[in-house]
Amino acid sequence: MNLSEIQTLIKFVSKSGVNEVELETKDFKINIKAGASKVEVAQMAMPMNYQPQAMPAAPVPAATAPAQAAPASAQVEAADDDKYVTIKSPMIGTFYRSANPESPAFINVGDEIKPGDNICIIEAMKLFNEIESEVSGKIIKVLADDATPVEYDQPLFLIDPS
Repeated sequence: MNLSEIQTLIKFVSKSGVNEVELETKDFKINIKAGASKVEVAQMAMPMNYQPQAMPAAPVPAATAPAQAAPASAQVEAADDDKYVTIKSPMIGTFYRSANPESPAFINVGDEIKPGDNICIIEAMKLFNEIESEVSGKIIKVLADDATPVEYDQPLFLIDPS
């Protein structure tokens, strides 16, 4: 049964004054209930071999050459990052690089760290949690901005362990 046949059946039910029509075949079941001023299709199961008409796909704009070059440089950078250790946030909160706005950052790019060194503070529920390094190495990159929210397991620093 196609859509036009269903619409014809609904019109018939509304004009005939019948309150309810139920039609069942091996492929589908349809139950049409008519109220005082409306007709309602209560239940309809599609046949097992039903294949909806494909919607035409939206045209995809052609990619430009600079856009194609960007992923290649990202892949090279990702390959370089594989040799580094990522320090991730152990909790949700606000990331701070220093103890207060007037103090210098705990660590900067190029600094050597060892396990137990304070590397940042994460404020969660008005508690300031000092985050200590669990690895030793050299700071390659700071991945979070100062005084910004961070999520659990969000990368904060890249460390070169060698």
